[in-house]
Amino acid sequence: MTGFWRVLRDGFDRVSIYLPIILTAALALGTYWLVRNAPKLLEPTAKEEPRHEPDYFMRNFVVKNFLPSGDLRSELFGTEGRHYPDNDTVEVDKVRVRSVSPEGLVTRATADRGLSNGDGTEIQLFGNAVVIREAATAPNGTPLPRLEFRGEFLHAFLDTERVKSNKPVTLIRGNNQFTADNLDYDNLSGVANLQGRVRGQLNPSSAVPPQGTRR
Repeated sequence: MTGFWRVLRDGFDRVSIYLPIILTAALALGTYWLVRNAPKLLEPTAKEEPRHEPDYFMRNFVVKNFLPSGDLRSELFGTEGRHYPDNDTVEVDKVRVRSVSPEGLVTRATADRGLSNGDGTEIQLFGNAVVIREAATAPNGTPLPRLEFRGEFLHAFLDTERVKSNKPVTLIRGNNQFTADNLDYDNLSGVANLQGRVRGQLNPSSAVPPQGTRR
């Protein structure tokens, strides 16, 4: 028996020598297993650029905007509208616009297609575009003749009461008519800047030059 215990003790001594190595190997294997089976962290993904796609549609609709006083500022009509969230615009088919300035001047606009900003204060008109400011009387009593703008593209700013175009345009003021390659009309100052090939037809009672035409 003494020999048996001596052999067992010698074997235990040999095992105890390698025990730290065995434990280290077991720990390394356990760590490797945990790493292999642990859930992977979500990798950062590149932010997607917003796509120019409509998020809702409207058909046979009207959008109304009001002044802080509650008075009607403008109305936007269309047979179909598409809102694009990436730039907050509304594309409108067969667009019609009616706006009323704080002074009571009425302006109407029509086109085959329109592009309005989110609050309806800026409208681009494409195809058979027409903007008409009805004849009226200024607050000081001065009569304002009817104004009509025609072209394949007109850009109307309702808040600042301006009409611009970088395309050929026709301006009809009362009985007078002007054509130009581009236009910048400011209703507040009553000045129309016509540039490019400017031509005008004036009646005998009103010989106003095309450049800087006053309302």
